[in-house]
Amino acid sequence: MRAVVSEIVFDCAGPAALARFWAALLGGEAVDRSPEWSYVDPPGFVRIAFQRVPEGKAVKNRLHLDLEAGDVEAAAQWAVRLGAERVGGVVTDDHGDFQVLRDPEGNEFCFVSG
Repeated sequence: MRAVVSEIVFDCAGPAALARFWAALLGGEAVDRSPEWSYVDPPGFVRIAFQRVPEGKAVKNRLHLDLEAGDVEAAAQWAVRLGAERVGGVVTDDHGDFQVLRDPEGNEFCFVSG
């Protein structure tokens, strides 16, 4: 038997707003199934869902998304305009560039190239 990823779920305080941020970032339309649950189906990717939880985010994510971006700096600037926050600056190593960011609720993700 083998399992298949059907969606990635983020716990959050504001599902509708977070779904709209990620829809703007990845494409697709934000869908509000209820005040407690929203999702987006980005083209070429699994569904990303957002469920309301009572507690806030307290520590670093144990899992995050790496998003391919040809121009990491331009992608980071665009994400910041959408409501993301940078964590440090663009890092360059032997494998390319990456930039750590946080979405509007503090969930970390990276833009990567290379």
